[in-house]
Amino acid sequence: MSKRLMTGLYWFLALEFTLGAVTKFWPGDTVFSSAYSTKFADWGYPPWMRFAVGALEGVAAFLLVIPDRRTRFLGATTLMFVLTGAVTTHIVNDDPAIESWAAPTHLFIMGVLALANWPADWRDLLRTPGVPTPRTRRTRHETTRPRHSTGNP
Repeated sequence: MSKRLMTGLYWFLALEFTLGAVTKFWPGDTVFSSAYSTKFADWGYPPWMRFAVGALEGVAAFLLVIPDRRTRFLGATTLMFVLTGAVTTHIVNDDPAIESWAAPTHLFIMGVLALANWPADWRDLLRTPGVPTPRTRRTRHETTRPRHSTGNP
């Protein structure tokens, strides 16, 4: 798939989740749905939960647009956790399919993106860019010290 197309996909998804995050913080009804303060209460969650979910969505959306595999992986996996909660909530509360289709669809998409950005080694998620890890093999040139001539044979 073209790099431009993939970048556009990441930006589109980030925009979607940014809007979702904003609606969680919005005090009343939005153009997209009824107030999340009411929805979360109806689902049996404490009032502050919508802010936690909105913050996670916003941070994860930001991570998706950073052109680095590690940050995109972290963003996609964070959204997978949030969306797993959303799908479970819709199932437990017997919400109609017309209100529930987006969460499983986006969960699938985030799963694909997480797999696409899967780190080669889990330690790579915590590694600082540019700092070699102990498993990094060095070339002979990097491991030998330069020998200086002292003038003595």
